[in-house]
Amino acid sequence: MLSNLSGIDLVVVLVSIIVSLTIHEAMHAFTAHWLGDDTAHREGRLTLNPLAHIDVLTTVLLPMVLILAHLPPILAAKPVPFNPDRVKWDEFGAALIGVAGPLTNLALAGLAAIIFRLFGADLSSGVNNAIVIFTSVNIGFFIFNMIPFPPLDGSRLLYAFAPEPVQAFMRQIESYGFMAIIFFFFIVFQFISGPIVNIQNAILTFLLL
Repeated sequence: MLSNLSGIDLVVVLVSIIVSLTIHEAMHAFTAHWLGDDTAHREGRLTLNPLAHIDVLTTVLLPMVLILAHLPPILAAKPVPFNPDRVKWDEFGAALIGVAGPLTNLALAGLAAIIFRLFGADLSSGVNNAIVIFTSVNIGFFIFNMIPFPPLDGSRLLYAFAPEPVQAFMRQIESYGFMAIIFFFFIVFQFISGPIVNIQNAILTFLLL
């Protein structure tokens, strides 16, 4: 979907990434605050200001370089901190914080699709193309982040239901941070990329066609 893009399309992709990830991370922070933890608020993350959430290297430069190299983009924003001991409903509260981000991306994709369906015939081809790109980016964020591999957001949902030995193993993986994501993307993801792409295309088709 993001291959063979024009210069204008690349700008749209970059703007879509920044806007989508900013709202994604802000929703993590808002949800944590709603559940009783003010850690994100104290660290300035309870905001829609992109500068509080994006990392120039992993949010902007890395995905753009990979796209230009015709490779699937991987990226990450600054993780939103929260204290599990201060969150309501223990692991289930942490799970809500985790899924708040990707579910927000799904909602953004749905909102963009509604605009496309209602007003697409009256909009220019360039605007429609930007809406399709924005929708695709958000669907991609939703699917990728819901994979239950630490430290992806979907792992928080697995933590809430997994037995302690599985949780301990997940914590070991999570301790490697972004390196765990690199390992997942270049090793594990190769085995599931086909179904992931099919799911993304199916959601995109359902929303826009």
